[in-house]
Amino acid sequence: MRALLAVGLMQALAAAVWAGEEPAGYDPLLVGEAEPKQTDLVVRDEGRKRDIPIRAYFPEKAAPEPVVLFSHGLGGTRAGCAYLGEHWARRGYAAVFLQHAGSDDSVWREAPAGERIAAMQRAASLENFALRVRDVAAVLDQLEVWSKTDEHALAGRLDLKRIGMSGHSFGAATTQAVSGQSFPLGMNFTDARIKAAVMMSPSAPRGGGDSRAAFGGVKIPWMLLTGTKDVALIVDADAESRLQVFPALPPGGKYELVLDRAEHSAFSDRALPGDSEERNPNHHRAILAVTTAFWDAYLREDAKAREWLDGDGVRGVLEEGDSWKRK
Repeated sequence: MRALLAVGLMQALAAAVWAGEEPAGYDPLLVGEAEPKQTDLVVRDEGRKRDIPIRAYFPEKAAPEPVVLFSHGLGGTRAGCAYLGEHWARRGYAAVFLQHAGSDDSVWREAPAGERIAAMQRAASLENFALRVRDVAAVLDQLEVWSKTDEHALAGRLDLKRIGMSGHSFGAATTQAVSGQSFPLGMNFTDARIKAAVMMSPSAPRGGGDSRAAFGGVKIPWMLLTGTKDVALIVDADAESRLQVFPALPPGGKYELVLDRAEHSAFSDRALPGDSEERNPNHHRAILAVTTAFWDAYLREDAKAREWLDGDGVRGVLEEGDSWKRK
């Protein structure tokens, strides 16, 4: 019954927009009727002799829109989490989903069935982390070129002064690194072009490092999303460790949503081996609502979206056991 109610409400909200009956006030779940456009491209980083496949979702109208990047988790692809890209594009964003060679689906597809777990564990390496971080900068560099290239699919569609970064799991770790996390020995991967960031299944510093040293200097708005059962089987990350990030962040534009009984796969398109909970469709509804409001508030500087996030609006899309914090 809970699933039917959640799906029915989303359909009703969308139908209201299509019929020209937009409810009063701000609602991040409302979308236009037009289907978003989609194109697959490859960014070539000549300096590293490395290809970075991307999938771009963007609104039908040809106008410069804020850009949101997404980095997949270990073993994923640019095609994953399409529900995010499609919704964000319907809301007027150019959503660019990256695929990271070395930690994408090739890790497990090319391994014998009995060796896939070990292959995934090897791929969760510092080497692949460094490759991913540099992938983000390479993609942003190429988007700047394509946005000014006549006849290109993305020409004139990207507002590269308003960039958001996001990711799930290994992609969340990637996002943290390029949007303000500090590392030992003075290592810094922050890209100043990124103005706001969303992490799904965030990670505390490896090896029990100091969370306040890692996150206390974050200067841009961050949103963290996790679940009470958010455990990754491949790497040493559990639900408790993911909750160490938010308290370490400085105040100002910082948010944390903890979805009740949400597993690691709740943020992706489908269940994962080892899942024990029935998937709850309201989890995706809540994820879409809070992330969209966050982009609206901090990339578009929409005062109504900010009021929705900082007021009582969020509770309208959450369930009783969900936890919402802000500072």
